[in-house]
Amino acid sequence: MAGSTGTRAQIVDAANRLFYEQGFEHTSFAAIAQAVGISRGNFYHHFKTKDDILGAVIEVRLQSTRAMLADWQRDESDPAERVRRFVGIVITNGADIQDFGCPVGTLTNELAKLDHPARPRAVAVFDLFRTWLRTQFEELGFSVEADDLAMHILAFSQGVATLSNAFHDERFVQREVDRLHTWLDERLAAGPAPRSMR
Repeated sequence: MAGSTGTRAQIVDAANRLFYEQGFEHTSFAAIAQAVGISRGNFYHHFKTKDDILGAVIEVRLQSTRAMLADWQRDESDPAERVRRFVGIVITNGADIQDFGCPVGTLTNELAKLDHPARPRAVAVFDLFRTWLRTQFEELGFSVEADDLAMHILAFSQGVATLSNAFHDERFVQREVDRLHTWLDERLAAGPAPRSMR
């Protein structure tokens, strides 16, 4: 039983990587089986369809995102510094982003083009980030604007990831991250917008 569970986890891990590097549509059962080193028959014992694997991959991404956000929450007492941790993802994961783009954005874009029914579940990873970022801004006193600020940070990360993938320019990424840190400092210093401007 433990071996069966381990094989399933290996399949999901390999599929996760291949979906990211090659795209969901262009990743075959055979490629995943080869990456894990198992027969097609053993593969079908765990997953009957590629959509079944996709569902498992999305669930793993949701779990790992929740765990990462919980770690940030635990390790950093200042919500502004937690936001900075998120902003830094485009540097932390810079090599992969340059080669393959943002794993969340690329999958949701592909599933949208395919009109795939799993797209809303894939978007749930963005929802986790949005909710978490909104909570950080609420803790910083920006209760009314918190969601707008969260979406601004998400838009920044997606834009930088897309252009990093297009141009492979590390200096651009660092420059944009520095600019967002400056924006965040200025926004926090200015405080919430007056009610008449909300």
